[in-house]
Amino acid sequence: MSNIYRIIIFLPLFMLGCTPNVIDENKVIQKIESLDMTIFSKSGDKIYSISSPNSSYDNIELKFQLKKPIINILNGEETKYIITSEESTLSDNNKLLKLKGNVKLKTFKKDGDFLYADNFIWNIENTNYLLEGNIRFENQNIILNSGKAILGSDNIIEFFNPVKYIIKDENNKNKYEINSENAYYNLSTESVSFKAKDKRVKSIIYF
Repeated sequence: MSNIYRIIIFLPLFMLGCTPNVIDENKVIQKIESLDMTIFSKSGDKIYSISSPNSSYDNIELKFQLKKPIINILNGEETKYIITSEESTLSDNNKLLKLKGNVKLKTFKKDGDFLYADNFIWNIENTNYLLEGNIRFENQNIILNSGKAILGSDNIIEFFNPVKYIIKDENNKNKYEINSENAYYNLSTESVSFKAKDKRVKSIIYF
């Protein structure tokens, strides 16, 4: 995503429900009810969409503040991931998205993968998503916990040391619980790999 991104908002929709509160001579905070907008690339491709029942826009900092946002990360017309949180900010000319509090990312696979965190950061000029604080990944096969993770455009989640992982049995109960260094979960192949710092220890598990 090396292009410079822009946002296209239909003006009547954006103005609907906005109540400007003048803070000083130059600064205006616009309160927005039922915000619903889509972020486009320079070439006109949809990148992601945001909806929020309660948000505001700061015309000095050029920043959106959103409560209870729902973010759909798009791949063409299809939704790749859906993310929710307690609050979020959209800044830097709509290129920097930060989510905070009870962040939950869901894939649209048949069985579903869920990724939880305290914080989610995405610069849309970068193809990676950074998650920090109380990371928990879970699906029908495995649970992975760490303090930091990165989800890449290659559909691989890198979990940073220390990592604790739990493998479930056929009854969806915990079967094994092991601690390790960095772990990598491939959403496409449904496999997890573990690597030690000395690179002499490596294992891959397929589900």
